Amino acid sequence: MKQTMKDILNRMLNHEELSREEMKQILIGITQSEYPTEQITALLTALQMRGVTVDELLGFRDGILETGVPAILNADRYIDVVGTGGDRKNTFNISTTACFVIAGAGYKVAKHGNYAATSVSGASNVIQHHGIKFTDDIERLNRSLNEAGIVYLHAQLFARAMKFVGPIRKALQFPTIFNLLGPLVNPSQPQCQLLGVANLDQMRLYHQVYQKIGIDYGIVNSIDGYDEISLTGDFKVTTKQYEHIFRPQDLGFDIAKPEELVGGATEEEAAEIFDAVLENRALPTQKNIVLANAAFGIQVLEKGNKSIEECIEIARESIDSGNALKTFKKFVELNS
Repeated sequence: MKQTMKDILNRMLNHEELSREEMKQILIGITQSEYPTEQITALLTALQMRGVTVDELLGFRDGILETGVPAILNADRYIDVVGTGGDRKNTFNISTTACFVIAGAGYKVAKHGNYAATSVSGASNVIQHHGIKFTDDIERLNRSLNEAGIVYLHAQLFARAMKFVGPIRKALQFPTIFNLLGPLVNPSQPQCQLLGVANLDQMRLYHQVYQKIGIDYGIVNSIDGYDEISLTGDFKVTTKQYEHIFRPQDLGFDIAKPEELVGGATEEEAAEIFDAVLENRALPTQKNIVLANAAFGIQVLEKGNKSIEECIEIARESIDSGNALKTFKKFVELNS
């Protein structure tokens, strides 16, 4: 017998945890308008105050994927590079730029993204700024993946459940379980992911989540609070193979100044940095940050069989040879 939301909320008040299947059914119920707004608000608040468990997060993930639009891609192995967002650092589009560097190196990428929530320019902003038309047409998506090596999946076209909770999330004005779900609901369900998180608690949570999902992953966090490798100081990387704290110097990079990562005050300024990196005319720091993030993505794709130094050289060659830029131009041509 299906539980009522009243039962669920009483269990939450007793500090009980919900199962993966229960959470999936709640999410499906939300998309079928089974619960009043007040009850959904209470549930999200209770989860946030107690802290979300691995199974609760996976249950909502299952529900979003089941009620959403799938993106079935014709490729054996591809990666998504994404950050949880919310670090409020307004960096330039590091993950998105890194995706084109990885694709330029001959790997396949399925980038999942959305408009900015806390910065000037999110992945969808910078992609759309270049004249890209978002689509969920599977033939077009596969053509982009096969011919350009990269496909862009605009989140709003795929995760239908999100529109049911949009107004509630906006009204609450604090992060909820949905902020944690973004990186986990790529509709193509990639076999590899490089995820940037804003703190070490999130790193532990996603580490357990990825182990249950069973994909190859790298999770990165800059100790000073960036949800990507910022090179502003030490950063931690957790993968299937190892857990390690790196210093920028370990990889042959200088320490970056926080102002060198800023994405600018407008979408245009953010897009200009994105273009400058791919055209190999960016500030050395901007290029190095993209190289570092792309390299750890490449290492995940290679199942940890290449050293990070080798992966940095593969990423560097992608930019220096012009292949990253060529890949982006082909992507624009196919998706405009």
